[in-house]
Amino acid sequence: MRTVALILLLGVLSAAQSQPRTVHVFVALADNQFQGIVPVPRTLGNGDDPKRNLYWGAAFGVRTYFDRSKDWKLLHCGTRPKPSVLERCIFRHKSQNAYLLADAYRGREIKQATTDFLSAAAGAPATTTTRDGTHDVTLNIAGAANLIAYIGHDGLMDFQLPALMHGKPDVKRHAVILACASKQYFTPALKASGAYPLLWTTNLMAPEAYILKDALDGWLADESHEQIRERAAAAYDRYQKTGIRAARRLFATGW
Repeated sequence: MRTVALILLLGVLSAAQSQPRTVHVFVALADNQFQGIVPVPRTLGNGDDPKRNLYWGAAFGVRTYFDRSKDWKLLHCGTRPKPSVLERCIFRHKSQNAYLLADAYRGREIKQATTDFLSAAAGAPATTTTRDGTHDVTLNIAGAANLIAYIGHDGLMDFQLPALMHGKPDVKRHAVILACASKQYFTPALKASGAYPLLWTTNLMAPEAYILKDALDGWLADESHEQIRERAAAAYDRYQKTGIRAARRLFATGW
């Protein structure tokens, strides 16, 4: 009887170890017309054109930056899970058992992107299946992902949510919010959701993909929250030339 129990326990542990870590990124495409952003060049600020958008197809957009990364491999792009999402891309980490799924929301659908992100933060689960080489892989996404992230304009500066989405507090359900002054604007909604703010911001900023990439490097290495914050600050200083002290003040972790 003990032998059977031990075998079952080892099987459960093995399954847990083989389950990939997943990151789900919600990207609200920059949109000069439908968002309260400082206007950017027209090609970068067309919220209906993901291929050239500032936060997606441009050099430091999520799709392009991760596609060019030496650490991530693009598996698939194109699937649209809902009308508000113009493109979905799935990446696999080249040396770790981890996947990143990113959704590009039409710029005018920023409220939907924010709502879907907060629904995931509250733990609403979902799964998707993707082809990886010769086999299919089922990924836990949305509220079932290990880490969720929002990238784009801080829409909560412009609109209010009809209601807060409540979830059970879980310090292991990590959230990253790369948007201007996200700590100030997202605190009530994120607290209600139960997710833990691994990384968010205190002031105006450029929510570009190198911040997320470097933060994920630390997260995948199981670094401390402060080490991850330091990685984000160093990346921001490297690209924006703000000075490391200013960059450190821009990012926060925890409440």
